[in-house]
Amino acid sequence: MNVFDVRVYAIRRRADRRRPFEVRWHAAGRARSRSFITRGLADSYRAELVRAARKGLEFDPATGEPTLWATSPGPGTTWYEHAVAYIDMKWPRLALHSRASMADALATLTPALTKPTARRPPAHSLRAAMYGHAFSPQRRSGAVDPAAAKALAWLKRASLPIQHLGDSRVLRQALDALAVRLDGEPPAPNTIARKRAVLPLRPHPP
Repeated sequence: MNVFDVRVYAIRRRADRRRPFEVRWHAAGRARSRSFITRGLADSYRAELVRAARKGLEFDPATGEPTLWATSPGPGTTWYEHAVAYIDMKWPRLALHSRASMADALATLTPALTKPTARRPPAHSLRAAMYGHAFSPQRRSGAVDPAAAKALAWLKRASLPIQHLGDSRVLRQALDALAVRLDGEPPAPNTIARKRAVLPLRPHPP
């Protein structure tokens, strides 16, 4: 068995399944597969597998995934905590434009993954706090203005537990958030695809 021998195949659509988009690959001597509700999620997961294989990462014989993926979010982890940890992990290896794209995607998605609590900050305040502080490791340690501090405190309290992404309704709500700009207008299709591609949705089992 060679834990570095990995082949990733094209996504297969199975219309009769609740999760119709199937990612198939061969790793650590076995055929593997994982299914997703949307093609965007399947594309993102497949892209992560391809990147890991190209980097020569070791794949776990038990899970079929890169060994480095074994550290999963704990049961008490919120989406906000997971997103911050994810961008901290990715940041050092990203080009400047990729950092901006990832921060933008997370700042768009994260408000949709919150509880309907009172005193929700305005959308522009939430975005400014996330894009300018939470999802920018270089700026996070700097001074935070009162409006941003208030918005981030609310996000920490209201963020959904990450396990809620296993609910297809929550996941659909999150993905729908990527299809609306702050002004209520739809973004360009390539903008939606770009944002979906960088989102840290892989760790959640189908």
